[in-house]
Amino acid sequence: MSNDEFRAAMSRLTAGVVLVTAQEPSLDPDDPSAPPGEDVGMTATAFLSVSLEPPLVLVSVREGSRMDDLLAEQDLWAVSVLSESQRHIAGRFAMKGRISDRLLFEDIPYTRGKATDAPLVGGALATLECRTEQRITSGDHTLVIGRVLTASVPSADGGPLAYFRGRYRQLG
Repeated sequence: MSNDEFRAAMSRLTAGVVLVTAQEPSLDPDDPSAPPGEDVGMTATAFLSVSLEPPLVLVSVREGSRMDDLLAEQDLWAVSVLSESQRHIAGRFAMKGRISDRLLFEDIPYTRGKATDAPLVGGALATLECRTEQRITSGDHTLVIGRVLTASVPSADGGPLAYFRGRYRQLG
């Protein structure tokens, strides 16, 4: 089986779309007046609940990506479940490479999580703040299992953003 055949088969599986976010540690963690590190974000469709007791979720990140490196360094991160009106956010954070995430967050409304200080996207269908419990290297990805510290369901309108056959979609 080729990578293209596998990719084509998996593209027939509809997935929800989330934005995983975290904040890099301060350049000088011993100095409380030092500025915080940069916010980092990554669009993900490989995200799922693992356990209700304790509350655990899993996200798959490309090994060696900026998010993988960051979550190996520190264990606090957040997830925003994107709505159908947030396709532009998903597309923006799906870009490969290590461009400055500061520019990616520039015009996106967000608040900071109380437990993680990570960005939580305004208008998301749900938000979760997590602490990494386990990292499992599997193929060319790292499976990051996180304990959910907070979960919120804001009063956002609209349906979920979905991903099917290589494109963002909405239900209906």
